[in-house]
Amino acid sequence: MKVPEYVKKDPWLHPYTGVILGRLQKYQLVREELTGSKHLTDFAKGHHYFGLHKKKKYWVFREWAPNAEKIYFLCEHSGWKETKEFALRSNEEGIWEIRLPLDKLHHKDLFHLSVHWEGGHGERIPSYATRVVQDEETKIFNAQVWDPDDPYIMKIKNFKPSDKVPFIYEAHIGMSSEDEKIASYAEFRDHVLPYIIEAGYNTIQLMAIQEHPYYGSFGYHVSSFFAASSRFGTPDELKSLIDTAHQHGIRIIMDIVHSHAVRNEVEGLGLFDGTREQYFHSGGRGEHPAWNSLCFNYGKHEVLHFLLSNCSYWLEEYQFDGFRFDGVTSMLYLDHGLGRNFTSYDNYYNGEQDEDAIVYLTLANELIHKINPEAMTVAEEMSGMPGLAVSTKEGGIGFDYRLAMGVPDFWIKLIKEYPDEQWNVNQMYHELSNHREDEKTIGYAESHDQALVGDKTIAFRLMDKEMYFHMAKADQNIIIDRGMALHKMIRLITAATAGGGYLNFMGNEFGHPEWIDFPREGNNWSFKYARRQWHLILDENLHYYELGAFDRDMIHLLKKEHIYNVLSPFFISANESDQVLAFSRKDLLFVFNFNPVRSFTDYGLPVGSGNYQIKLNTDSLSYGGQGRIDETILYPAVKYGKWYSSDPFYIKLYLPARTALVFKRKLPKPVR
Repeated sequence: MKVPEYVKKDPWLHPYTGVILGRLQKYQLVREELTGSKHLTDFAKGHHYFGLHKKKKYWVFREWAPNAEKIYFLCEHSGWKETKEFALRSNEEGIWEIRLPLDKLHHKDLFHLSVHWEGGHGERIPSYATRVVQDEETKIFNAQVWDPDDPYIMKIKNFKPSDKVPFIYEAHIGMSSEDEKIASYAEFRDHVLPYIIEAGYNTIQLMAIQEHPYYGSFGYHVSSFFAASSRFGTPDELKSLIDTAHQHGIRIIMDIVHSHAVRNEVEGLGLFDGTREQYFHSGGRGEHPAWNSLCFNYGKHEVLHFLLSNCSYWLEEYQFDGFRFDGVTSMLYLDHGLGRNFTSYDNYYNGEQDEDAIVYLTLANELIHKINPEAMTVAEEMSGMPGLAVSTKEGGIGFDYRLAMGVPDFWIKLIKEYPDEQWNVNQMYHELSNHREDEKTIGYAESHDQALVGDKTIAFRLMDKEMYFHMAKADQNIIIDRGMALHKMIRLITAATAGGGYLNFMGNEFGHPEWIDFPREGNNWSFKYARRQWHLILDENLHYYELGAFDRDMIHLLKKEHIYNVLSPFFISANESDQVLAFSRKDLLFVFNFNPVRSFTDYGLPVGSGNYQIKLNTDSLSYGGQGRIDETILYPAVKYGKWYSSDPFYIKLYLPARTALVFKRKLPKPVR
């Protein structure tokens, strides 16, 4: 077996070559055990076999429950009772089946199972249920037949994104409305999607799609892995949303939760056939200590079949364009990475890793990219395990990107613990641009995590309660002025240094003033903080409008200039005493003056030859700045040295305090 190139290029990985090759051998062995001479796409088709399916002359339902002794199909036609007519039959492999006449089930009929095992029984939602609804009065969940006479047909086939480099808009359907309610797929399609398109983002990451019993879990305690949450509407409405996005060249990826599952037994898989071990580890290993949830046993072939089929299902049925895998760090380590700093390479290869989970993630990435070569996978992973975002063909785990999870933590620490005059631009550049050269990362200043109640967004950290009283343009306030300036600079430098893509959470781009707090007993089940106040960005008299305008122009510029085609910025200068930082990326020059009080005139920076034109200025009046810079000036690079051809070119700039400038370099036309 060949040593992967990413291992050869990194001397620090050489001592662990044997472990890495061992993982690859295990992955290939498991793949062969699962597929034989076939491919993963043939194996990962559980959703075509299990669950409820309509044939020409009958309905067929199948379920895997090896510990069950009896299973009954309960529905209106059975009188919700256990009858011989609605009893399932099993084979030696623990697969249960029933065939029902077509007139026994109809569109929107409700059903569930009654599962019996030695010493007990319980009602269960089928594991492959594709539609699950909750009764508003009783709060009971049931599977639902979804068989409309006029199903939605996707208009766009074999969608290819207009831009492969992702500018991601992370969004939650339910809280996307201005109103205090749960918004729908259709409302998101009609009202939020046009805004995202105008804002310049080319990728939407949808949270909380897989069905979950508790709305306040943000969708991370999944019960029905194959069901699109009915809180937000119907399967057809979700398909229409995705199809409409595709018509505008926008890809949609889904938060997929395969790192754990909700503990619920009636709605979920917690004790489906009377045993915890059907899908999860037994004992303490099956319990997630931080999330109060259950941990999958990735070493069981049946579990791999379930999870890989789940990946196939969302790609095939809804034409999602990929996934953001939740909680990958938790999957990779036997202790879920809790309380670790990951300061040594030994942390990645010392035997404290879940090798079965690593095999599953590798199989999942191979499968996803085989089904759709255009699909994108992103790992929510904070340990930095090498090879995670290296393709499976090159011996990696196969993700296209990893999230740069250390960046939001860096900004929180900087804002909380250091006064402005102590912000170190050298450290800032290092923290923001530090990533493995052979792996792409998604940079972000903040995501939904920082917006949750108990935490604070960057806007709130910078401006706090002043946001409630002084965000009108006519209302001058030094705290708001500082917060506005730094909010723009932080987002710009984060995007400009990112290692392959950029992410923003819905509303953060314009400094949404409130945290996220889902309805719960503690807030009297209020939706007040589980929504987005879009009117703020639409009001031209408010600073929110200016922050939104800046974010829109920033995204359009960075996307137009294809800055992520170069995975790393080119460092130019970092003057710690001045707090001035400069770097370039492709034809763009980025200059930041983080100094809170000092402006500089004729500030010289070594650059390449050519003329430099301002393309983005955080101090512009249109973005709520002070308007201290003439943006019409063309800055020629001048060589001040007289003796050597290697003498650098310089431009001299006026740099106001707390201001960032983006220039585009234009080479002079050659003389003929």
